[in-house]
Amino acid sequence: MQRRHFIRTTLAALPAATVGPHVLQREERNAKGFRARAGEGRRHGHIQLKGVNQNILDVKVSGHDTNGDLAIFEQTSLSQGRGTPLHVHLGQDEVFYVLDGEYAFQVGEDKYRLKTGDSIFLPRQVPHAWTQVSARGHMLVTMQPAGKLEEFFVAMAALTTEPTPQQVAQLFAAHEMKVIGPPLKVD
Repeated sequence: MQRRHFIRTTLAALPAATVGPHVLQREERNAKGFRARAGEGRRHGHIQLKGVNQNILDVKVSGHDTNGDLAIFEQTSLSQGRGTPLHVHLGQDEVFYVLDGEYAFQVGEDKYRLKTGDSIFLPRQVPHAWTQVSARGHMLVTMQPAGKLEEFFVAMAALTTEPTPQQVAQLFAAHEMKVIGPPLKVD
């Protein structure tokens, strides 16, 4: 009888839970779809990074489009041998899908090589880094929730000089990430 009471009580609470702030946020969303054209960034044009690499990012789905639920970026990789420092996203999961090229990833203690067609899931709060192995590459990057990664990319592109490692760590911290180690070395 206790289990039946628990299930009944839990089910009775569901309608009340769906009337909370999440429903209001979803109602504020634009209910119209959109197209992200090949070779274009929707909100910022091409974002040319400085710092951890010189790659170009195009925002395909912005956190502004989804009330912060999701962001998708297309990355054209132009920085062979460069990548991110070992870092964590405090509240976002990240998925990389390699469209072209080769990359090395570290997720926790595990290391992977990804090539065209491969994907990898990076859970929030798990240290990770990646480095571009091939001369050129192309990836699709998905963040859920969106967090402040889009704003981080815009801030990195706005720099007038190459940032120091300390400045990079400060920019990471200001955008809900934490640098915890050096970039991934590729053999």
